[in-house]
Amino acid sequence: MTRNRNYSREYQRNHSSQAAKRRRAARNAARRKMLKAGRVKKGDKKDVHHKDRNPQNNSASNISVVSRSKNRKVGESPGRPRRKG
Repeated sequence: MTRNRNYSREYQRNHSSQAAKRRRAARNAARRKMLKAGRVKKGDKKDVHHKDRNPQNNSASNISVVSRSKNRKVGESPGRPRRKG
């Protein structure tokens, strides 16, 4: 038995706050910066990774290109050691 997602309610609850919009805009700006530099292409299945996990810090030393699967792995961050415990 599958439940249909209510996308409008999901957006209203999770993605419509001013803080969420600012974070999303900053992530999009980082992607555009890498596109302009030629480091990523549309449809290349790569993500722009923020090393300090702060999407608003788009300095060149803080962003890198990683595979989508590596960047979205739960509980891990590319380039950081795995937490023990």
